Amino acid sequence: MKYETICLNEERNVTLTSFILPVGGEFRNIPARPAILILPGGGYGMCSEREAEPVAMSYLAAGYDAFILRYSVREHRKWPNPLDDYEQAMSYIREHAKKWHILPDKIAVIGFSAGGHLAAAAATMAKNRPNAAVLGYAVVTEDVIGCNDTAPDTVGEVDLQTPPCFLFHARCDGTVPVENSLRFMTALAQKGITFESHIYGFGPHGFSKGDSSLEVPRKDLCSRIPNWVADSIGFLKDVFGDFGPDGLDEPRCSHFINGNFEPMLSGECTLIKLSAIPEAAQAIRGVVSKAMTFDGSKATLEGMVSQFPHMMFCDICGFSLASAEEKQAALDTLAQIPNPDYEG
Repeated sequence: MKYETICLNEERNVTLTSFILPVGGEFRNIPARPAILILPGGGYGMCSEREAEPVAMSYLAAGYDAFILRYSVREHRKWPNPLDDYEQAMSYIREHAKKWHILPDKIAVIGFSAGGHLAAAAATMAKNRPNAAVLGYAVVTEDVIGCNDTAPDTVGEVDLQTPPCFLFHARCDGTVPVENSLRFMTALAQKGITFESHIYGFGPHGFSKGDSSLEVPRKDLCSRIPNWVADSIGFLKDVFGDFGPDGLDEPRCSHFINGNFEPMLSGECTLIKLSAIPEAAQAIRGVVSKAMTFDGSKATLEGMVSQFPHMMFCDICGFSLASAEEKQAALDTLAQIPNPDYEG
């Protein structure tokens, strides 16, 4: 493994520490790796060591290259200095992706507490956005004023370009209320962005990985909190792909929770979405009318929309008595119809 610390801004003491794993040779199935950029917490007054190298080690063990950004804090924390630091770091990583054998479109960011705010800002308002974000007990709402009164609320910035997100938090966090994660999740859901969340029943703020090497054993720490590490790695495998015979295989989960936000319509769109577009409604009506209903009555598109507005058309196909040819014809027609609400 290659280790290096790069100075990004001497005046503000901003550094990027890199941990680069080997590829090829004994790792013959890995020509290039995904990576993660770590943003430690610390209330914009410091960058916590407990949320830096120890976190990097877990992702390195999973096969990810890891980077730690020690961004602008204390007297240099005024916005947008921290976000500028992130932009510089992500640009640097992507510019050196070929040299380091990194997949430039498979780079996640993880942030804790105030670092979670910076990670949320990177995911929602940066020019050089990450491809996924992990937010740990992140301060993302107006509560950020408590540690940096120049930093913005990120919840209102969630848009269709926000990448898939993994969030974890303790329900009774007394420093950063759990409402931060809940509001961010609501914003993601409204935009159809893929996300996963783990709100643990109890625990303190700033638990890092939650294991005994970093946190003194205590009764107020939920025993399942350490699970977030493996769960977040699993989430990244779902949205990036896992290591296969020839590099990363295909992701199991897409950017959006369904097809409503894609440029072209598809079977992944919901019934309420398709029914509002005349050409699409006509294409699926026959298949929907042959769907089996719970009470044995004849199905109609309008009735199914009323009962199951958010069900995807491909799911309807699963219990429709229409022929395979009819179903495929409907799907082929949808694929030719532009999404009138696409914002890309």
